[in-house]
Amino acid sequence: MTTYQETELNEALLKELIALSRNWEAEDSCWGYRANSREDLEGRRIFLAREDGQTIGYLFGKPDRLNQKRASMPANAKLFEVEELYVIPSCRSQGIGKALFQYAEEKLKPDVEYIVLSTATKNWKAILHFYLEQLDLQFWSATLFRKI
Repeated sequence: MTTYQETELNEALLKELIALSRNWEAEDSCWGYRANSREDLEGRRIFLAREDGQTIGYLFGKPDRLNQKRASMPANAKLFEVEELYVIPSCRSQGIGKALFQYAEEKLKPDVEYIVLSTATKNWKAILHFYLEQLDLQFWSATLFRKI
């Protein structure tokens, strides 16, 4: 059974999250992704998906306040920026990422008005399906490129 929790960073969790991020880096599924360091994780709110005592997914990020109005949000809006959402390959497409996101959203609701994130995935069709259709996030902007 998968359980979800918000947790504080400690040395054991730091090592575990860094190892998971190294696996993610090795997947080469995101443009420019590099494994995390202590500095990437310190001071973040961390949410875990765990099964049989093992972390099978994580979401972390930080609260912020919008300095100026954007087309999608008013000035001074309280937001939470999701910096990473990762589920191990063997557990993908089972609803774990969606449940983890929804768990984090419930925990964040008292403190923030918006959740924001960016993605640099190479599998844009799957990620757009996940974020737009499964999680009902709104599309705000995109950066596209082609090497010439």
